[in-house]
Amino acid sequence: MILLGSIVNAAAIILGGIVGSVFKKGLPKRFGDLVVASLGFFTIMLGISFAMKTEHPLVVIFSLLIGAALGEWIDIEKRMDNLGNSVQSKLKGFKGNFSQGFVTSSLLFCVGSMAIMGALQSGLASDHSTLYTKAVMDGVIGAVFASTLGIGVAASALPVLIYQGTITLLASFLEPYLSTVVVTEMTAVGGILLMGVGTNILELKKIKVGNLIPAIFIPIIIMMFM
Repeated sequence: MILLGSIVNAAAIILGGIVGSVFKKGLPKRFGDLVVASLGFFTIMLGISFAMKTEHPLVVIFSLLIGAALGEWIDIEKRMDNLGNSVQSKLKGFKGNFSQGFVTSSLLFCVGSMAIMGALQSGLASDHSTLYTKAVMDGVIGAVFASTLGIGVAASALPVLIYQGTITLLASFLEPYLSTVVVTEMTAVGGILLMGVGTNILELKKIKVGNLIPAIFIPIIIMMFM
């Protein structure tokens, strides 16, 4: 089922929102920090496993270099942040914890490179492992948020499902036109980006992973000349 990853992600958010809303006094911060850190390590491990699948390391290297140049030129990371800030400012007039929880969580769970990478991977390779990892992370974060912002956090599962599901379906239409070799190299590049996401989660170094997103598509062009 091509949308399974997004459905599991949405279900985890709903579950986390319900569990968190039960604990009105808030979950211990040390618990959330430790679990998120563990998921950061796992994300890096997952990224390494994807990156090791490459059969053409030079394709991965040049994809990252060209993708980084394009991403920095467009400044995707900044545009994603600006989009989130714009939506948040336009909806700040809504009052109540439900609206605040819904808006805050929707932005957090949708505006991120992991959501895009995971959805693409589901559509291109029917591999939902990245979205499964994101589901666990979103569930934990959702529980922490819902413990203070209420059940509105659970409602953010709907925009997450629509956003990621749309990207997955669009990617699935491209998959028949891509060879197995090309998808493998795209997966390897995505693995490198996941390692960057894990590094950000662990707060080891701030990496603008969003600006590397174009690198995922560069293997399509490079492999045309090979």
